[in-house]
Order: sequence, then C-alpha cells, then structure tokens
Amino acid sequence: MRAASPFFVEADRLDGQALRVSDEGRKRRERIALVAIVIVLALTAVGATTFGAASLGLGRVVRIALEPIRGVDAALTAAERTVFWSIRLPRVVLAGLVGAVLSMSGAALQGLFRNPLADPALIGVSSGGSLGAALVIVLGAPLFAVSPAWLRPSILPIAAFVGGILATRLVLRLATLDGHTHVGVMLLAGVAVNAFVGAALGLLSSFATDRALRDLFFWTLGSFATASWTTVVTTSLAMLACLVGLPRFAGSLDVMLLGDVEAKQLGVAVSRVRSAIIALTALGVGAAVSAVGLIGFVGLVVPHLVRLSLGPRHRRLLPLSALLGAVLVIVADTLARSVVAPLELPIGVLTALVGGPSFLALLQRERGRTT
Repeated sequence: MRAASPFFVEADRLDGQALRVSDEGRKRRERIALVAIVIVLALTAVGATTFGAASLGLGRVVRIALEPIRGVDAALTAAERTVFWSIRLPRVVLAGLVGAVLSMSGAALQGLFRNPLADPALIGVSSGGSLGAALVIVLGAPLFAVSPAWLRPSILPIAAFVGGILATRLVLRLATLDGHTHVGVMLLAGVAVNAFVGAALGLLSSFATDRALRDLFFWTLGSFATASWTTVVTTSLAMLACLVGLPRFAGSLDVMLLGDVEAKQLGVAVSRVRSAIIALTALGVGAAVSAVGLIGFVGLVVPHLVRLSLGPRHRRLLPLSALLGAVLVIVADTLARSVVAPLELPIGVLTALVGGPSFLALLQRERGRTT
C-alpha cells in the first residue's frame, strides 16, 4: 500500500511543504500588491490636487490640508483654500469613487457571466443612464423653467440614475423566467436595449439645439467638471454600497466560474447571487453615470490587468480592481484638466485612447498564449 511505503510518505510530505510555500508566496505577493497600490493611490490623490489651471505647489496643498489641525496659516490666500477644498478635493474624491465602482463592477460581471468582455454596459445601466440624461438635456427646458432653483442642478443626475435603473430592470425582467435568470437571454436583452438607446440618442441629436448637442456630446464622453461636495454626498452612498456589497460574493463568484450546475451542487444559490450582484452593480454604476456621464474601458480593462498579474480569485480581484480603477480615473481626470488648461478634455476620450490600445495588447498576449 502507498501509505506503508516510506518513499510515498516522504513524497507526500514534500508535496505538502511545496503547496504551503506556494500559498505563502501567493499571499505575500497579494499583500505587497495591496500595500503598493494603496500607496500609489494616496500619492496620486495628493498629486492630483496640485495640478490644474491654477497650480498649487505640494507644500501649499499640505499646509492647506493641515489648517484644520494646526490653525489658520496667514501665508495662504482665500483663493487657494477655495481651489483646494471646494474644487480639487471633491473632484479627486468623486473620481476615485467612480473609478473604483466601474472597475469592481466590471470584475464582478466578468466573473458572473464568465465573459472577459463583460462590463457595466452589458446590463443596460450605462445606456439607460445616457438616455435619461439626453432626454433632460434636449427636452428638459420646460422642466428647468418650472423647477425651483435648488432642484435644477439635481435634475440631470436624477434622470440619468432613474434611466439606468429602469433599463437594468427591463433587462432583468426580460431575462427572468420562473424565478430563474437566463444569462444568454440577458446578454441579448442588453444588446437590444443598447441598440434602442443608440437609435434614440441619434433621434434626439437630430433636432437638438447647438447648445444641447454640445452638452449631450460632452456628457456622453464623461466629465468631472461639475464635481462638488453636493455631488459626492448625493452619490457616495450608492457607490459605497456597491463597493462594500460586491466583495461579499467573492467566494460565490469563484465557485460560479465552474458553471451554474456545479455551483448549485456546491451550495451556491446561483439565481439569488446573480440578482444581488446585478442589483449592486446597477446601483453603483447608475450613481456614477448620473454624476459624471459615460466613461468607457475602465470596467473592461482594469480587471484584466489585475487578473493577469495576480490571478482570477475574486477575493483579491475585486478590491485590487477597485483601487487600480480609482488610480487610473484620478490620473485621467488630472490629465483632462491639465493638458490643455484652462480648457478641459472629456475624460472618456483619454480612457478610450489608453484603454483601447491596452485592451488590444491584452488580446494579443492572450492570443500568443493559446497558440
């Protein structure tokens, strides 16, 4: 018998040691990656507050930030304080939240559908949000005229959020039969909704005024130009719910990679988990889209970068995707408002310029591995 052979006993002991060493090395790499990306995120956030049309030196930024602790610094001006506290800081915070939500949602949907091309647009939330915003931009003049002044800044974000949630509910309704969500039908429903929204946007654009057409163009390419603490407060709760809720399903996502039947046999409530993940994604991405418009490629490319570097386990993939997505969107927004200052580039242009070639490089790398 194998157990009676000293050779096999020693081989089993060595195999166990090798597995423990491999597992310890993997955990060490994960810890190093987590610490490194947190440091990079902190440095990026601090650096982003120094760049823009009105440049603030790093030293002055630090002194402004420490004023609540050390007291008023007479060497600082009121304009510098306003730029930091009211313009730069809320913009950086919002960019970090949006990047984290888009990236984590993309990672969760790619695992849920076992599809590397999945992103938040797949379930209709992005296209629904764009249609809601377009209706307000092109046809909302009477609504703005009768609304109180305090409500007007919130009309566009509310319309985008409601549009995203309604589109997601429509996709889910079409894909659910007898209490079960059919992935294939959901993908087809998402394609159909996206096509309908594209046609509706084209129709709205055909009779929009020049001002409305310009606003619609910039909104569909994304911008943090209107970021404020009000925007952060009104959208952060939904985005934080997404960021906190999705990692709770990391283990279930790992099991569901084996297939729905296998996951059910291993005790995963597949339909309930799928519905919860889609709901959290719609909530977070809907809030993000309502605040800044459409930002492409972040939810598609960032999870691939993390997955190729550290593997597919969702317990590390989800949080690291969120952190890296926050870094990339903060950097992209900083470039958008600094490259041609005082003008501003749509952030979606920069993410597409970087994300497109990056994704093609990833595809080429995967192609090389399979040949």
